[in-house]
Amino acid sequence: MKITRTTTALTALGLTAMMLAACASASASPAGSGDAKADDLAELRLGYFANVTHAPALVGLSEGLFQDALGDVDLKTEVFNAGPAAIEALSAGAIDATYIGPNPAINTFIQSGGESANIIAGATSGGAALVVRDGIDTVDDLKGANIATPQLGNTQDVALRSWLADEGFETSTSGGGDVTITPTENAQTLTLFQDGQLDGAWLPEPWVSRLVVEAGAHVLVDEADLWPDGEFPTTVLLVRKEFAAEHPEAVEELLQGHIAAVSWLDENADEAPAVINGALEDATGKKLSDDVLARALENVTFTVDPHASTFETLVDNGLAAGTQKDGSIEGLFDLRALNALLKDEGAKAVSAAGLGED
Repeated sequence: MKITRTTTALTALGLTAMMLAACASASASPAGSGDAKADDLAELRLGYFANVTHAPALVGLSEGLFQDALGDVDLKTEVFNAGPAAIEALSAGAIDATYIGPNPAINTFIQSGGESANIIAGATSGGAALVVRDGIDTVDDLKGANIATPQLGNTQDVALRSWLADEGFETSTSGGGDVTITPTENAQTLTLFQDGQLDGAWLPEPWVSRLVVEAGAHVLVDEADLWPDGEFPTTVLLVRKEFAAEHPEAVEELLQGHIAAVSWLDENADEAPAVINGALEDATGKKLSDDVLARALENVTFTVDPHASTFETLVDNGLAAGTQKDGSIEGLFDLRALNALLKDEGAKAVSAAGLGED
């Protein structure tokens, strides 16, 4: 078992200890920061998914890294199946921050004219693929197929639709076309695939590995093969803009816990599977098999770098998929607090690629 090492220069020496030193002040705060203090805040409400691609969230919760960083601020969590549902909760003010795929983050930013939320860190790269049944061995075999995604407009849904368009297939957000795309909750996708009611699915880990190991699917397209150097964001950390303005110290502390979680995953590869599985059991009531978890972890990289340079392409993909409005993503990123924390430890800063503050 190995876990792919982080691609951002997180220096191991003393990083976790630094991240858990609650309230260590960074030299910058998120955009629009006000004068409110973290100790004025009773609780921080955080969303995440019960996916291996959200392992920094799972580890941060299981190991108490978020709560240690937040101190007296109580951490409340909510589990989502896919990004659009998390965005609904964020937009309604029901949660303050969430781990999420990049496309829903882009959507809310564009639809709100840049007022809804900012990406403050990356979390995971890789770990998404199109898996299919026996008998589908080439792109041409997909004509007439019924393929699932987690939710209309989520990151994997956009990836599938834009890839099919590139391959010359017509699809529709209302169903039909050369390939039928059926947004389906992940656990139901597994059941429907096992029952022969789906021909495949474009999914994040561990669902890719569950369909392969438990249902006999095979990978037709590894999304990593579609990106330069195989690097593409699967999960980022998104914070509601109003919350960040009112509680900059709490956001900084959340980042401390997040970086500590990414560092923990990098430094504890042998322990990580058991911790991740325990957190998944807490969230869903079920553990993954050792084979599924091992395979899933081989396909992901945990990193605080959000790979901002890929986001213009992600916007183009969303437009091609018909799942988002046209608009600017200038200002989507606010990486100042993250980079201040990294600088304090002598680690390399990450870039907003001209799409915000870094």
